[in-house]
Amino acid sequence: MPILQRLSAVLDSPRFGQFITAVILVNAVTLGLETAPSIMARAGGIITLIDEACLAIFVIEIFSKLLVQRHRFFLSGWNNFDFIIVGIALVPGAQGLSVLRALRILRVLRVISVAPSLRRVVEGFITALPGMGSVFLLMAIIFYIGSVIATKLFGGSFPEWFGTLGLSAYSLFQIMTLESWSMGIARPVMEVYPYAWAFFVPFIMVTTFAVVNLLVGLIVNSMQEVSSVEDVERMDAYRDQVLARLEAIEQRLPTQNSNIAKK
Repeated sequence: MPILQRLSAVLDSPRFGQFITAVILVNAVTLGLETAPSIMARAGGIITLIDEACLAIFVIEIFSKLLVQRHRFFLSGWNNFDFIIVGIALVPGAQGLSVLRALRILRVLRVISVAPSLRRVVEGFITALPGMGSVFLLMAIIFYIGSVIATKLFGGSFPEWFGTLGLSAYSLFQIMTLESWSMGIARPVMEVYPYAWAFFVPFIMVTTFAVVNLLVGLIVNSMQEVSSVEDVERMDAYRDQVLARLEAIEQRLPTQNSNIAKK
């Protein structure tokens, strides 16, 4: 039992977290170097050895956590995330499984689970997903209406952009991202249909400046909520520590008073 307690203390220590973060970053560099044939020709053996050493450290870490936490290990979403990422890296890269081996780069995502600031961003994004679903539905409705209108209005003269519903949706997505929307699409269309601006400008105002910013606002608000919850938990933990210290002082006071009375 003392061995498991010491192992748990090591796993929870800040230094161990910093060590795992360093290993993840080193592994990210080696996985990037593996894509360079010239580098692999000169130092392929060393790079492969470093990659295997990093994977071995990850496996030992997961095994240690399973040993200490047992079934509680799988109650944490971040532990499950790490388990899946390391499990994918252990898949052999032969034949049809080569795609899975290419997913070894996903090990870099483990830095999210060991960095509190990154974890807060991801948790905020996940918290915002329900609200984002409603916004995406609204966006889909707007795109469907706009695609039907654009296909009927401009499809005859510009079939490469608005010939079908799918092409219109893709063109409108390009317009929403403001990627060459004016000189590339809008102005050529306006040369044939001078009043086409009455369609493009409101579409950009609604999608780019309203709906997209609504998504950003939802994510920012969720991140603030996650941060406020963490602050409350931190304050509660600090209060519990202070109360525990006060109780310890109160327990010592009667003993000290009795000793003074005897003297």
